[in-house]
Amino acid sequence: MNGPAEPIDLSSLPWRGQSAEWVVQLLKEGSLTLHGLLPWSSNYTFLGEISDDDTTAFVVYKPSRGERPLSDFPGGTLAKRETAAFVVSRALTWDLVPPTVVRDGPHGPGSVQFFVNADQDAHFFTFRDDLAYRPALQSLALYDVIVNNADRKGGHCLGLGSGSIVAIDQGLCFGAEPKLRTVIWDFAGEPIPAHLDSDLRRVLAELASPVTPLVSQLVGLLADLELGALRKRVAGLLASGCFPEPPTDRRPYPWPLV
Repeated sequence: MNGPAEPIDLSSLPWRGQSAEWVVQLLKEGSLTLHGLLPWSSNYTFLGEISDDDTTAFVVYKPSRGERPLSDFPGGTLAKRETAAFVVSRALTWDLVPPTVVRDGPHGPGSVQFFVNADQDAHFFTFRDDLAYRPALQSLALYDVIVNNADRKGGHCLGLGSGSIVAIDQGLCFGAEPKLRTVIWDFAGEPIPAHLDSDLRRVLAELASPVTPLVSQLVGLLADLELGALRKRVAGLLASGCFPEPPTDRRPYPWPLV
């Protein structure tokens, strides 16, 4: 009889592209066990393992019952927003957000996200001037605009080396009202690169139809008003053709910055 599978080191496992499909299946159907709470999280956040007959991998589990109440985000919705953030990233083919699902767990329903073994000290402020990271940061800057990220701290953008990044903690996204707060304003006023413009146009076309796979996934995760606002933000970016400037009528940065 074989013993339990060894946990996979996710720093070496490809979790992007077609591999995401396998990861999502594992997250949805695998057995979830917990190791303990992760420090410095504002909500209850657990490091755990997800396993099936052949594989065990590390995950981050955020139960909805552990959410801190917020006045501008309805209670019990952050897990769905985390999952919608992955769905949109995947649709854009930018693969910034690790595979994430909503499912039941030891402390009730919540989000379960593939844990990427990134260097926590390699964050936005440590590589923002490295030209190798410029393309990925441009993608993330646009991504945060369209998902209306209210909390893009520098520590929510981690470097994986060779210009690659992973974006975490997307729970405060998809509000219907403008809420964008981010540390990434480096490209303000610059034209959107052609390849990113093309991806945005493709996603806008998918959002315009109620029968596309993208919309069918988002309908169960976002309110109708939020889904409509998402379409408008993508269309607005394409109409302007440029990265937006920081708003002057409200605070454009999160706090703390890291």
